[in-house]
Amino acid sequence: MTTHASHTRLMLVTPPVADAEAFAFRLMQAMAGGDVAAILLRLTPGDERSRIERVKRLAGPVQANNVALVVEDSALVAARGGADGVHLTGGPEAIAEARSSLKTERIIGTGGLRARHDAMDVGEAGVDYVMFGEPRPDGSVPPLPAVIERAGWWAEIFETPCVAYAPDAESVAALAETGAEFVALGPWAFDEGQDVRALVEAANAAITACAARKTAR
Repeated sequence: MTTHASHTRLMLVTPPVADAEAFAFRLMQAMAGGDVAAILLRLTPGDERSRIERVKRLAGPVQANNVALVVEDSALVAARGGADGVHLTGGPEAIAEARSSLKTERIIGTGGLRARHDAMDVGEAGVDYVMFGEPRPDGSVPPLPAVIERAGWWAEIFETPCVAYAPDAESVAALAETGAEFVALGPWAFDEGQDVRALVEAANAAITACAARKTAR
């Protein structure tokens, strides 16, 4: 996930997972839909051991598909669970702390960036990707045009890859147009009754069509 992709790839963001056994099936369905670069695993609260066990249960099947597993919030849980990295919402200090424990062996990504200078600060702190557009702590999402502007600005200027968070399936194409290395499908992709495999297929098709348009220009 640290290199510039020749085209945009998908990241999937899970809802908070309590039952890893049950959720493993949903992840297999999602990955059957085509190219997925990474899965950002969010866990429901619990003691450290249970959280590590949940990561362990999901790391195997995810990594067997050549997909990176990144765990939200805890470098310790990510490392002990055998994940490929951690996703943080803290500033440069949190990143420096995670880097000192994880060294260069694992991915460190970050989100929760409200301003351009926040993004530049964490970029300088040595993250492997930045995420724009994910829901705020109150659950609201930034307006799509603002996310498109921010991702386009970052992708044009900086080497560090960026992830543009899609609030729905319809926004995937516009976010891929920004040149972002990754577009993230949020927890909505895993909603009850949602065909996550078909969603991943459709998102990949939208990204491929976008790449074809760029080539034709």
